[in-house]
Amino acid sequence: MTDTAFAPLQEVADTLLPHALEPGEDGAHDLSHLQRVWHNVRLIQAQEGGDLPVMLAATLLHDCVAVEKNSPLRSRASRLAAEKATALLTALNWPAAEVSAVNHAIEAHSFSANITPTTLEAKIVQDADRLDSLGMLGVARTFYTAGRMGSALYDPVDPEAKARDYDDKRFCLDHFQTKLLHLADGFQTPTGQHLAQLRHQRLKGFMELFKEEIGVG
Repeated sequence: MTDTAFAPLQEVADTLLPHALEPGEDGAHDLSHLQRVWHNVRLIQAQEGGDLPVMLAATLLHDCVAVEKNSPLRSRASRLAAEKATALLTALNWPAAEVSAVNHAIEAHSFSANITPTTLEAKIVQDADRLDSLGMLGVARTFYTAGRMGSALYDPVDPEAKARDYDDKRFCLDHFQTKLLHLADGFQTPTGQHLAQLRHQRLKGFMELFKEEIGVG
């Protein structure tokens, strides 16, 4: 699959992939994540249009600077990645307009950066990346990340946070309420909105089954 995962621009991908990921052990932001985001980009681009080379570069390089979820630098991660991508693409003699477009798409993809995408390509990349935080993949990545950060599955005293504030740094289940269940409202393209609603319903279904199995709700 890796030989064709970034079709129809595999040659471009082969040039950029060595720079795409810093060494690390974050399985939520690895090669498979980049492959899934590109798959989502292609699904959306087929309906909405947009410049594929710009979106491929943004997809491959949007996590090229690794910043952990619990780092104080987290809100700057997309800017740091955009700066690194700009330097790389400039060195590879990409046209200045395309480099600028990639820079913006990378900066704007991040939820924590809170930057509004202004181009079609940036909107599609943001939608494609956020789709990977919804549905069953969103569930898997959330619990995986919680395990890496040392969080508990849920608060055994008050799983639904009825008498406390949500704390998704301590309890994985809280992250559904603090972020995941709000993601589908912020999609930029009609196709992205449609796909997000499908995955949002899967996310809600998982939550209800999870709460049933732990004896609440």
